[in-house]
Amino acid sequence: MRELYQAADRVEAQILKDHLQVEGIETVIVGDQLSGAVGELPADIYPTLWVLDDDDLARAKQLTEQYFSRPPVSGQRWRCRVCGESIDAGFEICWNCGSPGPNDNE
Repeated sequence: MRELYQAADRVEAQILKDHLQVEGIETVIVGDQLSGAVGELPADIYPTLWVLDDDDLARAKQLTEQYFSRPPVSGQRWRCRVCGESIDAGFEICWNCGSPGPNDNE
């Protein structure tokens, strides 16, 4: 097991953990319950992501760098053709009814 990334908070750690899991890399978050004590304890207690299989560390580092260097979401808002909900750019399905966006050919 090898240390990969120290997150700013529990949410960032979980998002990265989920991203790596989709890529087939198993990780564990260490210290995620301690972040609530930030400011109270004189220690570096932010959640840290650890890669379980040492052989996955290099790929996990590369995927982490790519994840955080992504360009900002582009595109335009769109209106769901099923329920009429207004959806922000970058979303591929309607958050309200789950229908595919205008760029899906289903």
